[in-house]
Amino acid sequence: MTAPRIRRIVILGGGTAGWMTAAALSRALAGQGVAVTLVESEAIGTIGVGEATIPTIHWFNQIIGLDEARFMAETKATVKLGIEFVGWTGAGSRYFHPFGTFGPAGDGAMFLHRLIRGRAEGDTAATEAYSLTAQIARAGRFARPVADRRSLLSTLGYAYHFDAGLYARYLRGLAERGGTQRIAGTVAHVRRHGDSGFVEALTLDDGRVVAGDLFIDCSGLRALLIGETLGVGYDDWSHWLPCDRAWAAPSAPELRPTPFTRATAAEAGWRWRIPLQHRVGNGYVFASRFQDEEAARASLLAGMDGPATAEPRLIRFTPGLRRQAWRGNVVAIGLASGFLEPLESTSIHLIQSGIAKLLSLFPAADCSPLLARQFNRVFAQDTHDIRDFLILHYRATQGRTEPMWRERQTMAIPDTLAERLDHFRSSGRIVLTSDELFREASWFAVLDGQGERAGDYNPLIGAQSRDDTLAGLAAVRAEIARTAATLPPIGAGR
Repeated sequence: MTAPRIRRIVILGGGTAGWMTAAALSRALAGQGVAVTLVESEAIGTIGVGEATIPTIHWFNQIIGLDEARFMAETKATVKLGIEFVGWTGAGSRYFHPFGTFGPAGDGAMFLHRLIRGRAEGDTAATEAYSLTAQIARAGRFARPVADRRSLLSTLGYAYHFDAGLYARYLRGLAERGGTQRIAGTVAHVRRHGDSGFVEALTLDDGRVVAGDLFIDCSGLRALLIGETLGVGYDDWSHWLPCDRAWAAPSAPELRPTPFTRATAAEAGWRWRIPLQHRVGNGYVFASRFQDEEAARASLLAGMDGPATAEPRLIRFTPGLRRQAWRGNVVAIGLASGFLEPLESTSIHLIQSGIAKLLSLFPAADCSPLLARQFNRVFAQDTHDIRDFLILHYRATQGRTEPMWRERQTMAIPDTLAERLDHFRSSGRIVLTSDELFREASWFAVLDGQGERAGDYNPLIGAQSRDDTLAGLAAVRAEIARTAATLPPIGAGR
């Protein structure tokens, strides 16, 4: 016998998380008689997470039916081909984390072992010379990836920089056309069932009551339902990720927006630079234990390429993860479920991750605890994997001498990251599970860029002479350089 179905979904909070959730649910549940309602307050601002994205954004935009050209116009988006890291191993250092893969078409992770061997035998070429994505990023060129694994273009990857507020507004229109009802109001009281503890309804400050079967908490850092109402605890990761503040300010747009995000290490954290069509987004993520807010504000303004066009805005946060993102009939998505700093542009990905897992495990009205446990397990694993990747950026910073960085260089790290580093240092292997977000190319870019070196390589690459190894790598570089030179400038034909 089938369980009663969910007929009323209430999303608390708008912003990027709320309207992404509404757009996805209204499309997935179209024609099934499920009412989707979003409650948001005009008086409560949003953080506006993530003006920079990673390639998983394509999956989400496709499932909700977005046209790329219109999406880019509506959100003032620019192409993003990767992230440039400046100063992470000392003054003057820089490296590039490109989207896509390294090496020739079809070679995959095995090429990285060929490169490690080449380094041991005298190859001194820059790592980014082996990435077509990195080369076109530097040259201001662009092409979309192709599915044909024989083509070098299959190694490409790209995402976007966009205005998160405009993205939320664009998705709001899509969701409302799909049947989502928006209610403006502030929650004054949350009513719960006396026996099950399920949330039954939200009472607004004007007395209106919004009842539901399933509630999605997109109330941001406040976590009104999952945290304040249900009392789900929060694991604080500040001992690994020390930054707990961020200043953000816009500046004038570039004539030709740079096709990558820049992350520059600073005294007590790092600065971001994200070029959009209508402005450049700038910010400074910092640890308040090591630098006070006013000094950090001054550091941001001094490090920008041009004057701020609006007053800097301060954001306070605690890095970490909600111990259960799903409890009872409440599912937290976005900042209500946890916070990881935007060092690798994962904020919007984690919203997508929550939405994808909810769609995969969508419950009946009883909100099965089995489904909730599975959701919590896989969402936590996704977040832990990203956490470890971010911690790597802080740990491998031997050229930095400021107190915050010195502390990071000697901190205890999670066993999962320690084991991964041991694998790489001993055998050159980057050991991943099939579900991890960041793949071998990403881990290699950061490990290599921040000075970690492999002690060996995979024996299966075969026995070649030193001359043949170096000649093979030179041929790869030449093919990438030739191909990059044939691709059109960004914006041509778009």
